[in-house]
Amino acid sequence: MMARIALVLDRATEQNMLADIIDCGHSVVTRVDTAREFLDTLSHGQPHVVVVSGRRESLTGQLILACDDRGIKVVAVTATEQERRHAGSLGLHETVAIPCNWSEIEDLLVSGVVIPLRVGERHFTGGALNTGSVIAVWGPSGAPGRTTLAINIAAEIAAAGHTVVLADVDTYSASIAPNLGMIDEAPGFAAACRLAGSDSLNQSELERIAQRYNSPRGAFWVLTGLGRPSRWPELSTERVARTIDALRRWVDYVVVDTGFNLETDEELSSDLMAPRRNAATIAALRAADHVVACGLADPVGLTRFLHA
Repeated sequence: MMARIALVLDRATEQNMLADIIDCGHSVVTRVDTAREFLDTLSHGQPHVVVVSGRRESLTGQLILACDDRGIKVVAVTATEQERRHAGSLGLHETVAIPCNWSEIEDLLVSGVVIPLRVGERHFTGGALNTGSVIAVWGPSGAPGRTTLAINIAAEIAAAGHTVVLADVDTYSASIAPNLGMIDEAPGFAAACRLAGSDSLNQSELERIAQRYNSPRGAFWVLTGLGRPSRWPELSTERVARTIDALRRWVDYVVVDTGFNLETDEELSSDLMAPRRNAATIAALRAADHVVACGLADPVGLTRFLHA
């Protein structure tokens, strides 16, 4: 893809990239230092892509809004963790870290169509943060495609320009991480639940424990599930409910991949305070604004669906 590129970078970073940009067949139409200078150039023609430093004087909400209005893709080059968080606070998650080369940015350019990623971005109104929607994906035993469906729902919502987190709360066979090729040694959702249990779960912690997944037409956050099913007591009803409530305040949409088992018979046991393995799934379904139920379209699959 040949593109018109605008650079809002310091001179050292710019010089490291210029030769590779030209070798890839792109043309550099703007070279400035600050957001104000870039906005002044838009009246003389606009680029397809803006590569901007993560510094506050370069990466501003006004620059992002102007680019979104014109369908210009924005990629931030960040030198520090503070700059990456600054980009995230503006709803920009297409970032590369210094030291970097042009090939990393080129991968972002060819990963899909240019879509503003901040449509419906979280914002404060009257001192309160608008809450996002929760979509729970459930299905009976027999692998009817819960995880596949949840992943694709998250990817399509991200492609439409919304912020999304995909959470795996299946306490029997969590499989989002292996499906997406992610490491699940430190389950993100369990970590979020522990923080929620101590009232320590905030946006900074969520950005730290969640993994970012780049789909072909967008990107979304992922909270991976339990790698060892024996750890299910960590996902109590209260912790799961608190975590989902925090996720609502973080993104536009929360997509939850649940377990298959809806049984609550274990509540009849003598110890009513004992942890329950199906608590996470039931809490997620109760918290959901929408439930997507899936089943296999064959006699066995339909029977399992109806009897669940």
